[in-house]
Amino acid sequence: MKSRICLIRHGKTEGNKHKLYYGYADIPLSEEGVRDIKELAASGLYPDGEGAEFYTSGLRRAEQTMELIYGRREHEVLDRLKELNFGDFEMKSHGELKDLEEYRSWRADKLGSLSPPNGESLMAFYKRANRGFEELKARHARRVLALRHKEQEALSIAVCHGGTISAIMESIHPREREHFYKWIPDPGHGYMLYLEDGAVTETEAF
Repeated sequence: MKSRICLIRHGKTEGNKHKLYYGYADIPLSEEGVRDIKELAASGLYPDGEGAEFYTSGLRRAEQTMELIYGRREHEVLDRLKELNFGDFEMKSHGELKDLEEYRSWRADKLGSLSPPNGESLMAFYKRANRGFEELKARHARRVLALRHKEQEALSIAVCHGGTISAIMESIHPREREHFYKWIPDPGHGYMLYLEDGAVTETEAF
């Protein structure tokens, strides 16, 4: 059966505006972020949520984004869809960190094996985010089975984070593995994944 999973990045925050490292920091949308999400929703960018199942990472900016688009909806929280944990670098800028040896070493790490102090390496983050995606697909598959006799298409909508979405997209397109930032959508945007028999067959940016 054919079905869809929609991945939406949350709206802008003050962390975006000031170019801070933030992942686990539970900060809200900025006023600009709220305004932008409302405008995008009014433009018809997002799929109709009727009959969909909803998921978030549980962080406030993801929760706010989902509510601005779809109103208050029952949903499940998938912790593994959280953004990368920057540890001691959270809520700090490059300018604040550039003189720290551990920061310079982390920035220079091409393999993604080093982690910020008390944080998470890029390699560990990729593994965690993709376990989260496998969990999302498993829940989505159950929804597909539940609708198989009703001739209804299953739709799952997950509001999470740019880094998380990038990690998922790289796993879907392993032969197109490039720079990490290639797959990160703009705030409020994301990807529609088309599945058939549980496998992603096509992806579309929006």
